[in-house]
Amino acid sequence: MSKYTGPDCRQCRREGAKLFLKGDRCYSAKCALVKRSSVPGQHGVSRKKITDYGQQLREKQKTKRIYGLGEKQFHNYYLKAEKMRGVTGTNMLVLLERRLDNVVYRLGLGTSRAQARQIVNHGLITVNGKKVNIPSYLVSVGDIIAVKENKQEKMNFKELKSAKPTPTLKWLTFDNAKLSGTITALPEREDIDPTIAEHMIVELYSK
Repeated sequence: MSKYTGPDCRQCRREGAKLFLKGDRCYSAKCALVKRSSVPGQHGVSRKKITDYGQQLREKQKTKRIYGLGEKQFHNYYLKAEKMRGVTGTNMLVLLERRLDNVVYRLGLGTSRAQARQIVNHGLITVNGKKVNIPSYLVSVGDIIAVKENKQEKMNFKELKSAKPTPTLKWLTFDNAKLSGTITALPEREDIDPTIAEHMIVELYSK
């Protein structure tokens, strides 16, 4: 599977939106989209009017980049969502939110999804007391996500442990002292990035 290895900030400029790929940098004046909002490339400033297909494609690419997925993996989530009851687009976003790397990011254990994925890959996270190093692992209601006890003294976790409790999404709870979070419910559409137009992705894939 091909993997993007270029500058993360270039992806934000390409999509014309903050994808929050660089953690704290995305909230500062150093953000590349703040400095230069035009699309990368020689003709980025003067681009032609985008077609309906182009809009759908860009929405898919934007969402893929937000969650850090490749085309095949992303399309598989769509296929799985299509077979579920309910609205396909919402089902797909809920599946993406349930990924372990995303939950680790949402709990504040990683400053970006890329860092959260690395934390999971390195075996620093447990689910219900058992080590899970698969970023795509889908969490369920009642699951307890925590940092392994023998890894909690690492610098970034140690600072988080002593920090003031930070607010989380309503489907998650987090205990700073224990570096442990609980899935209290499945995420709903209102809990997920409102800038994502999932109906465009469904329209693109259903052609």
